[in-house]
Amino acid sequence: MRAAVLEEPGRLVVRDLPRPSGSVLVHVDQAGVCGTDRKVVDGTTPVSLPRVIGHELVGRVLEAGDAAGAEAGSGQLRSGARVLVDPSVSCGRCATCRRGQEHLCPNGGLMGREVDGGMAELIAVPADRLHVVPDDVDVDDAALLQVLGTCVHAQWQVHVLPVDHAVVVGLGVAGLLHVQLLRARGAASVLGVGRSASTRELAASLGATATCTPEEAPAAVAELTGGAGAQVVIEAAGTGPTVDLAVDLAGLGATVVVFGTIVGGRHALGFYELYRKELRLLNPRAARGRDYDDAVALVASGQVSGRSLVSERLPLSKAPEVLAGWHGGSGRLKVVFEP
Repeated sequence: MRAAVLEEPGRLVVRDLPRPSGSVLVHVDQAGVCGTDRKVVDGTTPVSLPRVIGHELVGRVLEAGDAAGAEAGSGQLRSGARVLVDPSVSCGRCATCRRGQEHLCPNGGLMGREVDGGMAELIAVPADRLHVVPDDVDVDDAALLQVLGTCVHAQWQVHVLPVDHAVVVGLGVAGLLHVQLLRARGAASVLGVGRSASTRELAASLGATATCTPEEAPAAVAELTGGAGAQVVIEAAGTGPTVDLAVDLAGLGATVVVFGTIVGGRHALGFYELYRKELRLLNPRAARGRDYDDAVALVASGQVSGRSLVSERLPLSKAPEVLAGWHGGSGRLKVVFEP
């Protein structure tokens, strides 16, 4: 079978590997590109080599084996079933796993980083990490399910009331999904904050009440909230300055979700503002199985859509070229490879 294999930092190749065995054999229909993949390929995130990359995976069960008929996520496993793969790997034995936090397992990791991923024609996955996706879910909507699962997880501790005004700082793929999720949960308004005019326009088409640049955000929030500040702020850009902005935009007693991942270095938080406003600061990571089930249900019901976020669909053979040439400001949202 063909797979995208990182042989050394900066050197990704598509080559033949032995057919996997064990667990449930899945034919990968589509594998989305994530920022983690780019950091693995360029060496920013060190991994053991060689490493098959990729963790945003949707495919069809080729061989269910002993798992045939077993419950998996939102349906039953059978040959031909369409499935979303939960890419988190856990030991199932440690105290963290026994608390139901398998996604934080200190002995586990992520497909495509700590263990081989699924940017390949075939993968073998345990049945309990597969979530059935209805056949009538649009192919582009299905491509965003793994990312949506992490957004659902990020918001599960956030109470959204009909009187709450929300802000999303950063309008990449995750930020645009957060905009839709907040509207689906009944926020009074959702302000989308981003530098790109095209993604601001897209945010508006996906349900944002208003959009603006970071510089315009304080005035925009004041206007929407009558000067009270937002009750829910989701930071989805992953930089120190955008975390600062999220804290500034939050009102008294608000919740700030730091969804963007900041790697390396240190950044001083506005601790007095956290205290003065009595802010609740959340730092979600990855997702649990039930978050993926909720993501499937949200897309299947039409409350959240990913189809406008897919920029390109390419054959797996293009992976080395695309990932080697990726740079900030490329204008791409979600690139999907079709093994």
